[in-house]
Amino acid sequence: MQAHTPGPALQPLLHDAVATLRAPAQAWSRPDGSMGAGGIDGVYVSDVRILRELSVTVDDRPIEHIATLQDAADRTRFVSLVRVLDGPGADPDVRATLTRAVSSSGAHHAFELTSRLPHPVSTRVRFVLEPSLDDVQVVKAGLAGGFPVVTVDGVRAGWSGDGVTATLEAPGARVAHSAGVLELGWDVEVPARGTVAVGFDLTATDAAAVVVAPGGRAPWTAPAAPADDRLARWIDRSLADLDALRLSTTATPGAEFVAAGAPWFLTLFGRDALWVARFLVPLGSGIPLGTLRTLAALQGTGVDPMTAEQPGKILHELRRGEFGIPGEGVVLPPRYFGTVDATALWICLLADLHRAGHPLDELREFRPALEAALAWMRDFGDSDGDGLLEYIDESGHGLSNQGWKDSGDSVQWRDGTLADGPVALCEVQAYAVEAALGGASLLDALGGDGAPWRAWAAQVTEAFRASFWVDTPEGRYPAIALDGAKRPVDTLTSNLGHLLGTGLLNADEERVVAAHLIAPSLASGFGLRTLSTGADGYWPLGYHIGSVWTHDTAIAVRGLAASGFADEAADLAEGLLRAAVAFDYRIPELYSGDAAADAPAPVPYPAACRPQGWSAASAIAVLAALPPRAD
Repeated sequence: MQAHTPGPALQPLLHDAVATLRAPAQAWSRPDGSMGAGGIDGVYVSDVRILRELSVTVDDRPIEHIATLQDAADRTRFVSLVRVLDGPGADPDVRATLTRAVSSSGAHHAFELTSRLPHPVSTRVRFVLEPSLDDVQVVKAGLAGGFPVVTVDGVRAGWSGDGVTATLEAPGARVAHSAGVLELGWDVEVPARGTVAVGFDLTATDAAAVVVAPGGRAPWTAPAAPADDRLARWIDRSLADLDALRLSTTATPGAEFVAAGAPWFLTLFGRDALWVARFLVPLGSGIPLGTLRTLAALQGTGVDPMTAEQPGKILHELRRGEFGIPGEGVVLPPRYFGTVDATALWICLLADLHRAGHPLDELREFRPALEAALAWMRDFGDSDGDGLLEYIDESGHGLSNQGWKDSGDSVQWRDGTLADGPVALCEVQAYAVEAALGGASLLDALGGDGAPWRAWAAQVTEAFRASFWVDTPEGRYPAIALDGAKRPVDTLTSNLGHLLGTGLLNADEERVVAAHLIAPSLASGFGLRTLSTGADGYWPLGYHIGSVWTHDTAIAVRGLAASGFADEAADLAEGLLRAAVAFDYRIPELYSGDAAADAPAPVPYPAACRPQGWSAASAIAVLAALPPRAD
């Protein structure tokens, strides 16, 4: 027989996995509750996987899964049959329920056997577990670490490394460890027409943690239920997920923000947290203020090309340690500033609160950070003085693209050729104009002088109008970007949706953009494609080159509504509602750009994260953008 040669390590697929979470902890499994068959499977705390395999048997035989019930973001029940214990007849007599409840420090597993038999049944319950200490970046690369040293003391077991200490406690169990595997065993008697339960707790502490779970209830007020039942159900599921994604940093524990998403981004990401907070402004100021305070506390003060820090710049991401992407040459420091848009978005969020009527005295604390952020846009964001904001990775090991489409192939010409940097993205110019105008109004209200920033916004607008518009076989529209030679990169993309309602475009220009956003080349019927079907590089399962991103479409819906294009906003929103139904109201980070005319439901992007902060918050953005439906 020919020996099998292992293939390359591959990033785990997520589309068929069950996620249960309470940040900064999460658990991923197969639909039957077992762990190990999928590369993502396991229990994680603070970006470290502390358990990678889990299986359960009764009478040393597998049980038969029949249902997965997701009661809440942090609680899932896996229901199975135990037919090896049944009496005669076709009806099942004994059922098993594995309940997984995730807290911010780990996961509790309860296993119940329930019988309708008229007599007691004696049996054996056995869990087999494989402890680990895998960093999430290793898991994402499709790899796994070795076996940690495990100590067993009665019904307790423990293992530790790299600042993480994991503890397992299984009351009443026989606990044994051999060859890297923990075995928990119970001899039980299921009462006649009764239930017996066993279980174990797995928790961990992390001495290197940079994020923690906030205390108390979610700081928002749920909106009144809309008439559209699909939107109402999407909102309910989204608010539950957003609650489970809440975090604070260890440096500012009183300020809450929403983590970017599970499994890879269960921490602070500036851009993601800011868009979530902007979407949530209609529900109250708790998350918006917490997000502003968290990021202001981490605002750049010096110049460091290795971390991309610059004075006034807003952070991109925060990790417990260095974060690498094996095979891609990307190694990011724990505090990484490689984002061109978060600084402007921070100002936009502050301006959102001002426009929403938040008390001026409570916004006064942010004036120093506001002035520093405005100055960053002018002095560092526009690195070559051409009146536009651009980016390039100076470290050699950071992100090559630093807008929200941060994959390596996201900025490409119509023929599929990749653009060379430095890159000036179209939406970043829109954010900058909106930030300068909103920041100017707030400065005026605080007793400062906003006039220079209005003038600066006018200069950016003029530079954009002179250089971004292109004429192509798909029509006239703003290019996705200017490349390093200041040539407009001529692809038609969803980035256009981010330009609306910002002050960058005039009414005629907004009308042109609105028409493109609902045209079949971009609008799939399930949302907005990231790249037009008319581009050579289009691929419906391309990460940023043809897929649909929920938040991206929601931003376009928001912009269309703000610019007076109510019908167009409703059309795109309808696509998201169709997707919400298909994904059981937990819309993932992204999904296929296949046309709704060709498929009854969107095809999952198999590596998409879920729940994802800005995907969940998109439900609130859609609600705010659509007019109330008449009963």
